[in-house]
Amino acid sequence: MPIRYVIGDATRPQADGPAIIVHVCNDIGGWGRGFVLAISKRWSEPEIEFRKWARGDLAQPYGLGEVQLVQIEPELWVANLVGQHGVRRRGGAAPVRYEAIREGLGKVAKLAIEVGASVHMPRIGCGLAGGRWEEVGPIVSETLSNLDVTVYDFES
Repeated sequence: MPIRYVIGDATRPQADGPAIIVHVCNDIGGWGRGFVLAISKRWSEPEIEFRKWARGDLAQPYGLGEVQLVQIEPELWVANLVGQHGVRRRGGAAPVRYEAIREGLGKVAKLAIEVGASVHMPRIGCGLAGGRWEEVGPIVSETLSNLDVTVYDFES
């Protein structure tokens, strides 16, 4: 299925039925800038669970390419996808890790199929992570090809 692009708020999925909101996190446990602020404004659970996960308080492995699914409503989840190494450019390289995003989205696809969910996201990896949608978009299309996917551009 082709990606559907809409103007709107990715924290308010335009969907009937189960939905997963995907966003990219860093591998150092930082939460406090970018799209996560919109998530935290609506729900406390994704941040609380992410911080536990990043500290090693949960049995689930934490690192690049890993995904933590946090249920926030009966048919709504937030997928914390670790696809960014650190938070700053180093040697000219952006923090985004395209292969980690690919790996994580593969896991999201399996989870979405299990719960019968559509997938919703901003242009992941392209804000503070410094990625380019020209790179990320094809990864999203490839890994989530059998799912209903909506990408949100926030109206400013």
